[in-house]
Amino acid sequence: MPALELVPYPDGQTTRRLCSHHVTRRTLSGVMLSIAVLFGSAAPQTLAEAAVALVKVDVKEVGQGLQTSELVGTAIQNDKDEKIGTLDDLVITKDRSLFAVLQVGGFLGLGGYLVAIPYESLNITDNGHKITLPGASKDALQNLPEFEFKK
Repeated sequence: MPALELVPYPDGQTTRRLCSHHVTRRTLSGVMLSIAVLFGSAAPQTLAEAAVALVKVDVKEVGQGLQTSELVGTAIQNDKDEKIGTLDDLVITKDRSLFAVLQVGGFLGLGGYLVAIPYESLNITDNGHKITLPGASKDALQNLPEFEFKK
């Protein structure tokens, strides 16, 4: 069985590579061809450079976004300006869907009922200080299945 060893990159990260005389040139050629097809062979690029390119973002634009800590605890209103709940948390699922967890009912965070709704259902205005769930009511939210965080 081939052994694995850690190989350091110049940026301090490491990767594992096979260290075995059992790996044939044919196998290595096939692997290299597959990598070339996947990443394109027009511009020479290392795998590390390709990975870095995937995480490039406009940090100024991201910096203008709303932080979760600014939103949690904000009252949720319907389109009649009635308070129908409070934003308790945001949850990202394994398939990268974003849900808002709302607390409905209760007093000062006690005795409330948690429900999850798609984040896209919320209208966030006034720089995050006003969150509206159009067409919703406290009763309608309390009729949704109760949400529980994983234990």
